[in-house]
Amino acid sequence: MTQYWVVGGEYETTEFKTIAGGGRPQRVGPFASYEDALAKWAELAWQSVDNCNIRFHIESESDSRAA
Repeated sequence: MTQYWVVGGEYETTEFKTIAGGGRPQRVGPFASYEDALAKWAELAWQSVDNCNIRFHIESESDSRAA
């Protein structure tokens, strides 16, 4: 079964390499469908639309135990 995560947060620069403050990116989820993850991504993106250092993306992860 594939799960989806929304990953990101506020970065130090618009190169999006290092999270501000040196922490780890936020991981929101898991979501059972890409559509659910996309809805959460849109919510988070619109909350931070005025901050160019905030970025989120969707990652998928397969559960190898589900077989």
